[in-house]
Amino acid sequence: MTTLAAAADVGELLQLVPVQRAGFALLLAAVGLPVVGVVIVGLDIMPVRFAMMHVALLGIAIGLLTGLDPMLCALVACALAGAGVAPLARTPDGLSGAMGLVMSLAIAAALLVLSVSGVNAAGAFALLWGSILSVAAADLWVLAALAVAVPGLFWWRRRDIALLLHDRELAVSSGVRVDGLTFVLLVLVAVAVAGAIKLTGALLVDALTLLPALAARRLGTSLTSITAWAVGIGVVVNLTGFLVALRFDLPPGPVLVLTAGVLVLVVHLIPERSITSWRAPAAASLPSSH
Repeated sequence: MTTLAAAADVGELLQLVPVQRAGFALLLAAVGLPVVGVVIVGLDIMPVRFAMMHVALLGIAIGLLTGLDPMLCALVACALAGAGVAPLARTPDGLSGAMGLVMSLAIAAALLVLSVSGVNAAGAFALLWGSILSVAAADLWVLAALAVAVPGLFWWRRRDIALLLHDRELAVSSGVRVDGLTFVLLVLVAVAVAGAIKLTGALLVDALTLLPALAARRLGTSLTSITAWAVGIGVVVNLTGFLVALRFDLPPGPVLVLTAGVLVLVVHLIPERSITSWRAPAAASLPSSH
């Protein structure tokens, strides 16, 4: 009876519009954001997440100061920051240094704006922890655009992206327009981080981006299969974590991170020989992107 009552409680919660909107947002996020994680891992640009978190805070502060939509300001600020550091992405060291500079300048500017404007800083920092039940129609449109644009770009330019993620110099010698492609990918990464703020908070954005990609790289054999695994894992993690959070009345952000983390650990505990044996036939049937 307890199990039935718990299921009934979750069912009642799922009838609420904010809960339905949050679940739909997580489903959209599972399609686009794990693919962004593949880019982050492939380009080895882990610091970009922290840099964009600080830039998003600056955008939120500007929105609170001007009266504009804080999330829109965060998206624009992150997109501009991603575009601004793209020319420095010719070497990983150059991009890492640029991200450190962006983090320092963004947090300093955000604190200055909040101080000068006199707005409540708690409102700005609260968004960094996520507020999934406050997801609005505009947030859904952003996530829907990412869900279409990111996988679409990967399918359209899968050969070029595979070469870039494998070896930049090889991509250049193969005729790939590396600078332009890197520019687009960095802007998508930056916008994706900003778009996930309300779902998990910027501090926990790894649950939607990086962690599914880490598990997918273990299971996939090409860019196409890694991308497919990342999306599939993202869907499972997001829906499972959200239902668990509803069932036990827990904050969704940490539950999503823990769910994704457990799945990554399970995947990495599977012996390599076992993975190779069962995925080889399937991998052979997939068109290789390398």
